[in-house]
Amino acid sequence: MLRGIDVSSHQSTSYDTDGLSFVFIKATEGRSYVNPKLAAQTKRGRDAGLVVGFYHFLWPGNLTEQAEYFVSEAPEKRGDILAVDWETTGDGSRASNSEKDRFLRKVKELRPHHKVVLYCNRHFWLTHDTTSYAGDGLWIADYVTAGKPRIKADWRFHQYTDDPLDKNVADFSSGSALREWAGA
Repeated sequence: MLRGIDVSSHQSTSYDTDGLSFVFIKATEGRSYVNPKLAAQTKRGRDAGLVVGFYHFLWPGNLTEQAEYFVSEAPEKRGDILAVDWETTGDGSRASNSEKDRFLRKVKELRPHHKVVLYCNRHFWLTHDTTSYAGDGLWIADYVTAGKPRIKADWRFHQYTDDPLDKNVADFSSGSALREWAGA
């Protein structure tokens, strides 16, 4: 298992990269928010030689506009991974299962040479998902032993804790295997 983290504006721009193979960075949310630390956090990951991914926090409605906004703001480099974060919003709403699927397909259409993955927690995967569509791979959050999420579906990334920050593992045999999968 490869080790990685995910960061947002709540984390430092000088996050620790020791022992990591990848980082996911929050890029956007809805149709108006851009992570103010996006450029610095991206530079930190790239300078450390990590595979870099970007995620969009999905709101219900305006899927095409959200996808266009995400790809217009997320840096674009060969081998970057794109992800949609599908969970309950701050106002208690959530994108529907079909909206999640449409968003993933639209991002894939807009950036066809990039891997596009779905991030969601175990509860969403087991109770809200009805299509099992996760784009090019599932990034599952389940706070248990690293690499042992309690789902039957295949997954690529597993967020196993948020203490003291979001830590993840990736189901790849090596950093070069991850890079090859990502298209770097």
